[in-house]
Amino acid sequence: MADVLSQGEIDALLSAISTGEMDAEELKKEELEKKVKVYDFKRALRFSKDQIRSLTRIHENFARLLTTFFSAQLRTFVQISVTSVDQLPYEEFVRSIPKMTILNVFQPQPLDGRFIMEVNPNVAYAMLDRLLGGKGISVNKVDSLTEIETRIMSQLFQRTLESFEEAWSSVVELDTQMEDLEVNPQFLQMVSPNETVVVISLSTTIAETSGMINICLPHVVLEEVLPKLSLHYWMQEKKRERKPSEFNSLQTNVRKAPLLVQAQLGQASITIEEFLQLSEGDIITLNQAIQKPLTVYVGGEEKFLAQPGKVKNKMAVQITEKMEEADTNE
Repeated sequence: MADVLSQGEIDALLSAISTGEMDAEELKKEELEKKVKVYDFKRALRFSKDQIRSLTRIHENFARLLTTFFSAQLRTFVQISVTSVDQLPYEEFVRSIPKMTILNVFQPQPLDGRFIMEVNPNVAYAMLDRLLGGKGISVNKVDSLTEIETRIMSQLFQRTLESFEEAWSSVVELDTQMEDLEVNPQFLQMVSPNETVVVISLSTTIAETSGMINICLPHVVLEEVLPKLSLHYWMQEKKRERKPSEFNSLQTNVRKAPLLVQAQLGQASITIEEFLQLSEGDIITLNQAIQKPLTVYVGGEEKFLAQPGKVKNKMAVQITEKMEEADTNE
């Protein structure tokens, strides 16, 4: 949206042009120059703004799920939130992360390709220290990970993929499997250097340690689900057919729901004084004749007409007629 000038700014601009302090031709030239935008073909923007917004929304949900998961696993204060969502060449992503870091490579079936979850060593070692009973102190020695440390970290990050699948469930049902844990990004050539990727940066705080978790999603892997990330897809009303098993289960549960059924013999009104003077043998006259049918209420609503009787020495009513339902809009 263009800037709107105030009346004072307009007057000052006109005064500068009239006095010769500012040339109108120069203004036109500057305006034309502003319309020229430098485009770097090596940094092709292949994701639309709608798709970036959808990815942001998905991973904000993922961050909330991760916060809950790590808080339960590490039994300490954990705070995770999305700080940025950028699209850039894969080569630039590799240059932006530490030379030695924790790289979790996983395969999101049925999508064809691999994603990367890069965890800053400070954060990864704070998690490891908590899992082993420590206070969450980070000691960066990623270049000398032992087999036990590698195994513990792999199992921990494998379990985070359940939260990843849940966050993406509104777009695609994923069956994600951990493929590898690498420490040197130079040895991990996942896609071509110029391939566009989306990098979601999650600011992570564990106890007193802070760092970043970066999720790298290549465009070529997301290509088949990109139409589902557009705004019109999210706004579209989807009608899902109910499965027969769901219908039967719902019907069975409804049939088992208890309902209060009452047969009303009639009504009577007396004063408080008459009520206080009641004694054994007194008769209260109802407003309904004995030969008239009784009204049966189901859940407080009039449903049937019935006649009184006995079944095996127990009082009962026999339904004689179903009452027409009143129009609730009247």
